[in-house]
Amino acid sequence: MDRTFNTRPSSDLQADKVVALGPPQDPMHAIIVEFQQVWDARKRDQLPRYAAALWLKLQRPVSLLVICPKAGVATRYAEPIHTKLPGYVCHPLVLGPAQIPVFTDPSEVAAHPELATLGIAVHDPDEKVVKAFAKGLENNKHAERYYEHAHDMATPQVKRLLEEIMKSSPWIVSTPFAKEHYGRGVEEGEVKGERRALLTVLNARGLEVSAAERERITSCSDVEQLQEWVRRAATVEATADVFT
Repeated sequence: MDRTFNTRPSSDLQADKVVALGPPQDPMHAIIVEFQQVWDARKRDQLPRYAAALWLKLQRPVSLLVICPKAGVATRYAEPIHTKLPGYVCHPLVLGPAQIPVFTDPSEVAAHPELATLGIAVHDPDEKVVKAFAKGLENNKHAERYYEHAHDMATPQVKRLLEEIMKSSPWIVSTPFAKEHYGRGVEEGEVKGERRALLTVLNARGLEVSAAERERITSCSDVEQLQEWVRRAATVEATADVFT
């Protein structure tokens, strides 16, 4: 057997998230974060490879964190992982419902934003918990980051709740996540405003709006088209002429 070998991985390994502690160019420690909704034996066997590959790449300590919203799944991932490399036993750190509290009081979220963020991921919370999370972060200068991390880790249902709340967010928008969801909310707000303006102009001029015409107005999501209709509504003699 050839005695020369290298440390390059033979295949790409992609973790859910990697957090570096320290300067990005020269981190002191790295944490591999995996989000597991269900038990997957093949994924479990991959975890030691993730840790070993990142350690070889960085030459720095590496920790492995598995976040599980189901207690039974968390228990299974917390078991030591024995590998085929003698002596190498991987011990993941696991966070599940038993380790993280649920915050329903905004003041608790404000006092413990890191735990509250993890709680969003671990507990698959309802709307009350998500709203408390948002309220508790209102005066936190790092609110966008906490929102972004929570969104990354949340289930699809909770992601949708977070996105709905972000649409009406009063925060300064700077992260890609915030820009996307806040911007979407601004656009939807403009559409609703133009629809109201059009109906108001037609009503003020005494022009009757049929059910079909109202449906056409309220189903239109094109801001420029709605603005053009508003301009026409100021001079037309009948509502039907707005659309011609």
